[in-house]
This record gives sequence, C-alpha cells and structure tokens, in this order.
Amino acid sequence: MKKILFILFALSLYSCSLGDDGINTHTELLPVESAILPEEFILGNLHLIKLTYLRPSTCHAYNDIYYVADSNERTVAIVTTVFENNDCEEISAELEAEFNFRATELGSYIFKFWQGTDDTGEDLFVTYEIPVVEE
Repeated sequence: MKKILFILFALSLYSCSLGDDGINTHTELLPVESAILPEEFILGNLHLIKLTYLRPSTCHAYNDIYYVADSNERTVAIVTTVFENNDCEEISAELEAEFNFRATELGSYIFKFWQGTDDTGEDLFVTYEIPVVEE
C-alpha cells in the first residue's frame, strides 16, 4: 500500500504552513488501534463505525479520518495535525473517532484499518469483511 505512504508524503508537503500566527504544522497518519463494526450491514441503512487510536504527543490534534473507497474495499486511518513547537509532551492518550457508513450494494465490504508500517516500510492492516444483507 505504497499509495498511503505517497498520499501521506503529499499531504505533508502540501500541508506544511506558516500561518498568520507563526505556527508550523503538518499532517500525519496515525494507526487505528481497534475498530468496532457490526457483524453485518443492512442494505441502505446507516451504520456507525467506532475507531480507537493513540495520540502520541500534545502536539497531535485530531484532524479527520483517512478514508479511501476502491470498489468494495475501504482503507481507513486517523489523520492528525501536528503542531511543530518545542513544547510537545509525549503522551499515550487513547482517543476515539467515529464515522457513518451506508452499504449501497449487496455482497460484502472489506475494511482495512491501517496499523502502521513494518521494519521494511510495508503498510500493515487489520482487515474485516462484513457481509451486506437485505432487511
């Protein structure tokens, strides 16, 4: 999944900024530690998906959920804004994020939650396949 690394790199280059207040920031993907999904999706219904992630420092602020759809596959990670200053403290705060998902086709959806990279730089994922049923 070199696409994720490329997108992260591109976001990092694009998002580095020096705002009017003189604060430098960049975006950074954080791994999804755990996800709560239903055992099945009901066609056409809205389903809440909850994510847990670790905030590594006081300079990391939740920004968004990285969500890429490719056919029936969904790739998910946490996007943070990192404020670049020397006053950062390392922490390990467990936080939650959530999003809604609507199944629009029968079959199944594959959710790939990004877990970081291994020693060789390859992306790691936890994958769930969730069937879609009619009500």
